[in-house]
Formats: sequence, structure tokens, C-alpha cells
Amino acid sequence: EVKLVESGGGLVQAGGSLRLSCAASGVTFEDYAIGWFRQAPGKEREGVASISQNNEKTYYADSVKGRFTISSDNAKSTVYLQINSLKPEDTAVYFCAASDVVTSGSYYYLHDGLYDYWGQGTQVTVSS
Repeated sequence: EVKLVESGGGLVQAGGSLRLSCAASGVTFEDYAIGWFRQAPGKEREGVASISQNNEKTYYADSVKGRFTISSDNAKSTVYLQINSLKPEDTAVYFCAASDVVTSGSYYYLHDGLYDYWGQGTQVTVSS
């Protein structure tokens, strides 16, 4: 069974950094893409970063390019999201998700409809 557990969220000041972790079980990164999404109250879920099967490609939303970095550690079955230069508008619950659908293009890998499995989320709050 696929299980995803996020951690690493917290309260930080604007300009600070966080590293979020997604511990994955029942997943091989050869077969599954991992995406990071966020959802703020009253807003739709937004894809921010993803890494495709076999770590072949990474994708980022325009709003986070240059600040967010997604990476994976296959030995630890963990995907990370390094977030730098945090802004108050980054405040949201951050989710990781897994998909075994093979596709291409940022639209698909940053779209929540691609993903089959979801974690419970970790709260990131950025103070101004």
C-alpha cells in the first residue's frame, strides 16, 4: 500500500527557509512521480514542484521558480522540497502526492488530477 507522510513544516519568518520531507512507502521512484502541492484556506490546491519517474525531470510552478527545489533520495525513499526565501503568500498546507502515470510536460506533473496517492499535509506558516 502506498503511504506518504509529510514533515518539516512550521512557523518561519519571511525570508527564511524550510525543508519539507515526504517519506514514501510502497513506492519506487522508478515507477512513481512525486509532486508537491499546497493549499491555502479558501484557495484551490496548487502544484508547486514535481519530479518525474526515474528523477528524469523536475517541474516548478512559475510562482516558486528559483526558490523551491525538489529532490529525491532513493535509498531513503524520501522526496524533499527545499524552500528558500519564504514569502507570506507561501503560507499553506503542503502535500506530497504520488502518481504512476507516465506523461510529459509541466501541466500534467503539476496538476493534481495526475496523482493517485496523497499524504495528510504539513502546515507552513510564514510571518511578515
